[in-house]
Amino acid sequence: MSKRAALSPTQVRPMLILLSICLLSEPTQCREDKIDLSFEARGPTVCLRNSQSALAKWQAEHPEWHVARWRCAVRGSVPRDL
Repeated sequence: MSKRAALSPTQVRPMLILLSICLLSEPTQCREDKIDLSFEARGPTVCLRNSQSALAKWQAEHPEWHVARWRCAVRGSVPRDL
């Protein structure tokens, strides 16, 4: 059984949660937003593990919006469409 080596500080990959959000009052009006997890998530697995609480906090702060889709992405990467 092989173990993955821990990321060194030079290999840390700050993460974002990319959101596709739509207005509750007008569901056809949608846009993209992001949640920066650079100090919380140091890779895709940690981003996925922390995503639910980050999304719940974002949703509580933006009650007029609905999160239609989301995904984790490395900060600085070129995001593909959600």
